[in-house]
Amino acid sequence: MGLVIHREKVTAQLGEKLKALCPFGAIGYSEKEGLSIGMGCKVCRLCVKKGEGAVTFEEETAPGVNKDEWKGILVFCDHFHGKIHNVTFELLGKARELASVTGQKVMALMIGSGIAERAEELYCYGADEVYVYDHEKLNDFLIEPYANVFYSFIQEIRPSSILVGATNVGRSLAPRVAARLKTGLTADCTSLEMTKDTDLVQIRPAFGGNIMARIMTPNNRPQFCTVRYKIFSKPERKDCRRAATIMKVTPEMLKSGEEILDVEMKPEDVDISEAEILVQCGRGVKSKADLAMVQEFASLIGARMACTRPLVENNWFDAKHQIGLSGRTVKPKLLVCVGVSGAVQTVAGMKGSDLIVAINSDPTAPIFDVAHYGFVGDLYEIIPMLIERIKGGRADVQ
Repeated sequence: MGLVIHREKVTAQLGEKLKALCPFGAIGYSEKEGLSIGMGCKVCRLCVKKGEGAVTFEEETAPGVNKDEWKGILVFCDHFHGKIHNVTFELLGKARELASVTGQKVMALMIGSGIAERAEELYCYGADEVYVYDHEKLNDFLIEPYANVFYSFIQEIRPSSILVGATNVGRSLAPRVAARLKTGLTADCTSLEMTKDTDLVQIRPAFGGNIMARIMTPNNRPQFCTVRYKIFSKPERKDCRRAATIMKVTPEMLKSGEEILDVEMKPEDVDISEAEILVQCGRGVKSKADLAMVQEFASLIGARMACTRPLVENNWFDAKHQIGLSGRTVKPKLLVCVGVSGAVQTVAGMKGSDLIVAINSDPTAPIFDVAHYGFVGDLYEIIPMLIERIKGGRADVQ
C-alpha cells in the first residue's frame, strides 16, 4: 500500500511542478533520476490529486480468511480452584446475545483440576457446549501450560470469536495465546457487537477516553478480546445441567520452565467491584483529614469508600479503590459521588450503576449529565447535613 510513480507520464514540467507542490519537501526531480518520493512523505496525496495520473495511491488487498472454518463464540472460564469468577457469567450472557445475530453456538472453556462438576454450571448461564481440560498439574495457574492448552483447543475447535475476562489471569493469558495465533487482541473492551458475517466489533475507549474506537479484524480468525468485570450484566441462571466434554491433556501441554513450590493465600481483600453501595470521593475533597467526614457518611449508609485518580496520586487511597478506565469498573445499586467532576475516564468506570447521586458545587459539572439525582452545593455543608438527618432518623436509608 502506498504511492506509485508512473514514470512514462512524468514530464520535466510536471516533475518540477510536483516538486514545488509537495508541502513536506519529500518529492525530488532531476532529468537523470526522474521523479522520486523520499522518506519525508506524509502521504497527504496532494501529488495524486494534482499529478495528472503520474502518481497514484494503491492499496494492497489483505489476504482473506475462510470464515466458514471458524464458527461459534468461546468464553474462557476464569476461576480459582473451581470457584468461577462472575465475569465469566457476564461474558456468557453477552456471548448469547452476540450469537443470536449469527445463529452460531456459544462455547465455554475451563482449565484446572477437579473442576468437571463445577464446569457444568456454565450451561446454566448460556453455554451450548462446555469443554474441560482437567489435570492435577493444571490445579494452579502457570502461564505456559495454560497457554499450551488454550492454543491447542483453539486449533482443534476453531471458534470465530473469543471473549476473556480482563482479570489478572485473563490479561496474562489472552495476549500470549493471541500472539501464537498471529491474530489481533483488543484489550479492555467496554462494548461488543456482532455482524451477520461473524465479524466482531470490539469497542473500547482510546486517546484517554476522548473517543470510542470501533475495532474489527475481518481478515483474521479467531477474533480475540478481553472485557472488564461489571461491563455486562450477569444473566439469569437457568436449570440446565449437562455433562461437560472432557478434553485430552497431553504431556506436551504440561511443559513449563516454571514450577510452583508453594502457594500462600493472601488475606481476602475488599473489592469495590463487588460493593452494592459506594461513596466516591473526588478533587472536591480538599484534604486527607476531610475523608473522615465522608467515611462517617459512608458508614451510616453501609457503603464502601472509593475515589478518582487524583486522590490515588495524592496517596490518599490505594489504587484498588479507584473507579475509572485506569481503575475498577463498578456497577453498584447506589453510587454517591462526593466532589467528583465527572471526567470521561471516571464516568466510563461507573456509568452502569443503578442509581447515581452527585454532590458538587459546580452546576455545570459533567457528573450531573450521568447522575440520576444531584445536590448542587458545598459538600462541606451537604455531607454534615446528611449525617445529621440520618442520625436523627429523619432519612429512610435502606
